[in-house]
Amino acid sequence: MTTETQQLKAKNPNSLGKKLLVEQCQKIVANDLLRLSSKTLKKALLEAKIETTGHDIGLIAGNTGFGGLRYWLKCPKCSRRVGIVYKHPLTNELGCRVCLNLEYRKRRYKGMIESG
Repeated sequence: MTTETQQLKAKNPNSLGKKLLVEQCQKIVANDLLRLSSKTLKKALLEAKIETTGHDIGLIAGNTGFGGLRYWLKCPKCSRRVGIVYKHPLTNELGCRVCLNLEYRKRRYKGMIESG
């Protein structure tokens, strides 16, 4: 055996004479790493997607009932957390449905008979 091989064997933790227990070591679990990195990756992807649209829209993180995170958009006008931000077709303003005074087609004709 060469001296390099002897030095490599000497650096093995089990060759110190006393074996360590699993409970004494720090655990690194693959699923935990994936969960943490996917949260970070998801937020980074959302922020990058918003930047590519050329608009200044913030993100708000909220906790779910099962311990997860859900990301919301921050309305540029009222700062509420919303799932959808609209761009007004005439004024090009960004905002939520309430701020831009938008309504759904079905609601507009509620109670009326539509002629088809």
